[in-house]
Amino acid sequence: MLAGLAFAPAAHADIVPVSAAQCAAMKARHVITPANPVPCARLSTVSFDYTDFDGATRSGSVVVLDAVAPQVESLFGELLLRSTPLASAMPLENFDGDDEKSMAANNTSAFNGRPMTGGGAWSKHAYGAAIDINPLQNPYVGKAGSPQQQVLPPQAGADSLQRAPLRPGQAEDLVGVFYDHGFLVWGGNWKEPIDYQHFEIGSREFIRKLASMPRAQARAEFERYVARYRSCVRQGAPAHAGDADDDAPEDIALRDNCAARLRK
Repeated sequence: MLAGLAFAPAAHADIVPVSAAQCAAMKARHVITPANPVPCARLSTVSFDYTDFDGATRSGSVVVLDAVAPQVESLFGELLLRSTPLASAMPLENFDGDDEKSMAANNTSAFNGRPMTGGGAWSKHAYGAAIDINPLQNPYVGKAGSPQQQVLPPQAGADSLQRAPLRPGQAEDLVGVFYDHGFLVWGGNWKEPIDYQHFEIGSREFIRKLASMPRAQARAEFERYVARYRSCVRQGAPAHAGDADDDAPEDIALRDNCAARLRK
């Protein structure tokens, strides 16, 4: 099914390096500082069309590490083809770098030069190597089920914690799409915290490796990473799989096994 979608007419999409003016705005609005592990020079803005929850086509953008930008462009194109609804998609300078404001607005986003939720090391978002999607439908849940349970954004309804049956905009239906574009880690699989909105490409070591490489070399390395995952899924699929089986259910066990084996 994924291969078939690739031949559909392309929607509007674009990749441009973060400009000096945008970088200045990011600095002024607390999205990036000189201490950030990745500078503006290694970031790209990916613009794309998406379908909102009313079925209208909107334009949005995210900022990501330049090495992953082509796959991110393709990823959002696929979400559009699947009519996956997004409520909003704006860079974090629109929210003064405040992740909680972005989540409250149900904003899908990527780069933000901030530490991990709860403090500590840099978030993978500070490298432009993670994407949060539809936070109201896919909240962050800390200490789930305990008296200290924390749900972010707090505006997320109680039904968002009930993950079945699936509803429009929920991440469970999109895991295979993100994996197919190299985002091989889904926070919904974590035990503590559970971060349904969050996808990232892999380990901190791998992300640092990409950020340390020249742009073209890093992009080629990431494309090989994606190709290895796709090859694993193809090789594990039944021999008869083909165009006639495009509507067959996704092999979740195969998908997850390939992601676990190949993520770095």
